[in-house]
Amino acid sequence: MDIVIRASIMFAVLYLLLRLLGKRELGQMTPFELVVLIVLGDLIQQGVTHNDFSLTGAMLAIVTFAFWGLVLSWVTYLFPRAEKLLDGEPRVIIRGGELLTENLRRDRMTRAEVESEMRLAGIARMSDVAWAILEPQGRISFIKREGGGDGPPPDAGRLV
Repeated sequence: MDIVIRASIMFAVLYLLLRLLGKRELGQMTPFELVVLIVLGDLIQQGVTHNDFSLTGAMLAIVTFAFWGLVLSWVTYLFPRAEKLLDGEPRVIIRGGELLTENLRRDRMTRAEVESEMRLAGIARMSDVAWAILEPQGRISFIKREGGGDGPPPDAGRLV
């Protein structure tokens, strides 16, 4: 039972820590951030199983983590308000070709990172973007301007 309690506490700590780290995909992480996450996994294992190296202890820890992951999944599915709290909300980072630096600062993203994602999406200039939205999973969705218009599409105002 001790392993289940420690695994539950570590799950909560890990969940909060990952939420604080921000919205980045694995491919967007720096090598140092990746190493920190790998080391974090080992530290969590030590904190959860302590001196118990048995197969039963490992299975209890894994099942506990899976259980809480499933619980959070069901909570976000059944309660839409909880989804915003647990998973986060999309954030507009480009509107009408203009970079919203305050929104970038909230997620600790740089202009260079956004420009890199634009190039990967086949977009050459920021002025060609009607909207760029940083999704809760860390991906950036780009919506191109149609026909070189002066602003974002009229129905897109609800994304703000």
